[in-house]
Amino acid sequence: MRDFAAFLRGINVGGHRVKGPQLCAVFEELGCREVSTFRASGNVVFDADREPEPKLTVRIEKGLEEALGYESITFLRSAGELAAIVSSKPFEPAAVEGSKGKLQVVMLTSKPAAKARKAVLAHATDKDRLAFGGRELYWLPAGGTQDSELDWRAIAGVLGPTTMRTKGTVEQIAAKHFSD
Repeated sequence: MRDFAAFLRGINVGGHRVKGPQLCAVFEELGCREVSTFRASGNVVFDADREPEPKLTVRIEKGLEEALGYESITFLRSAGELAAIVSSKPFEPAAVEGSKGKLQVVMLTSKPAAKARKAVLAHATDKDRLAFGGRELYWLPAGGTQDSELDWRAIAGVLGPTTMRTKGTVEQIAAKHFSD
């Protein structure tokens, strides 16, 4: 069982191509252990000595920028936080099962204040349902993510940097690397 999952923003998009072994090497150079990647989309699982999460996040971001030559914002989640995401039910099961879209987990750098949550939830529609849980925004689109009419620029203006994964991907990471 691993200590952390790092969800990296901007990996293998926009011309920034990084192979799994290269990502693992960067994390290992930073003192992380049992490092592995999951899919080619910036998902890294690892063990690390105990240090405050903000300090570890900054260390990883600096190491990635030094090694890759560009910034990659890092969203760390502990084993407990992943378990909470996996067990979360932000929408009624029937709504999730009946949707043509996949339930998305939008990782945030911090838990938003009530005013920010309210501003973001004002963007929700019948076709784009939104709900908060911890440092995550859950999004259930009625169809494909590219078909959405959500104003992600406005949402990012309220929430700051984010990165998104399907809930299914998070569940697979948790099952493979965070179960006994």
